[in-house]
Amino acid sequence: MAQAAGAPLRGAGQPAHVFKLVLLGSGSVGKSSLALRYVKDDFRSILPTVGCAFFSKVVDLGAASVKLEIWDTAGQEKYHSVCHLYFRGANAALLVYDITSKESFRKAQQWLKDLEKESSPGEVVVMLVGNKADLGEDREVPLEEGKEFAESQGLLFMETSARANLQVTEAFGAVARELLQREEREQRRPPRGDARLALNQGPMGRAKCCAR
Repeated sequence: MAQAAGAPLRGAGQPAHVFKLVLLGSGSVGKSSLALRYVKDDFRSILPTVGCAFFSKVVDLGAASVKLEIWDTAGQEKYHSVCHLYFRGANAALLVYDITSKESFRKAQQWLKDLEKESSPGEVVVMLVGNKADLGEDREVPLEEGKEFAESQGLLFMETSARANLQVTEAFGAVARELLQREEREQRRPPRGDARLALNQGPMGRAKCCAR
């Protein structure tokens, strides 16, 4: 899998809606497997990601199409500080843990704190993803625990299995729809400059009430 050396260039003819999505989580939780399953509908053993890998996919949401630029960050501790560079400019994040590993769930909470340091509150759409749902007999993180944590932090939530192709497309699709809805809401808001002008302007063009 080719590593990403920098942000890809956006050329003509691409979808109007292009969003950057980062995959976060500790090593071996299945981030690369989720990306590969989603983009290429494939599953195979993958070596640990070195630094960061890049995928992209255009999603048809009916009235609009969205291009997701997916950055798959390395989960090993030695790359932790480097991965922070890829948080910048992210519109969304999939915060992945392994349902058979309580430690990966704890680390996912730390990744969330790291992400929040790099972005303003509510700026990034975040989905908490409990991967490896096909290994339910080895589960260490109850479904309700993941769901409750997500609700407490205002995150989207879903359990997936890259191996069994369970809710992978649904997870990425839900994030894409939320991103598109947020963008459309922002576009409908009046420009802030116009709002200030309306507040400062009195009837019949009177001077501002606070003018000296």
